Amino acid sequence: HVQLVESGGGSVQVGGSLNLSCAATGMSASSMCMAWIRQVPGKEREGVATIVTGYGGKWYDSSVKGRFTISRDRTKNSIYLQVNSLKMEDSAMYYCAAVTDGSCAAALNAPTYFGFWGQGTQVTVS
Repeated sequence: HVQLVESGGGSVQVGGSLNLSCAATGMSASSMCMAWIRQVPGKEREGVATIVTGYGGKWYDSSVKGRFTISRDRTKNSIYLQVNSLKMEDSAMYYCAAVTDGSCAAALNAPTYFGFWGQGTQVTVS
């Protein structure tokens, strides 16, 4: 049973930075597609970035490319999202998600593809 726990959210000013973390437990697969997905109340979930935990392939939504960096630490079963140059429109609940198979590139644009979700961590930019 995969469990994902996010941390690192908070309130920052425009232009600020945060480092989000997601710790995974119960993962038996040697490689998974993991993601950061965000949601604003009243709007659909939006894929921000995905990463293959095995070989490290990464994909980003165009709105965050160059500002956000997804990474993983296989020894800690964790992924991270370094968010820089934050804008007000980046304010959202950020969720960590995982799926055991399929295309990690395609999953970026299909948040419903993910079967495992964390509880989310709030990022507020003002």
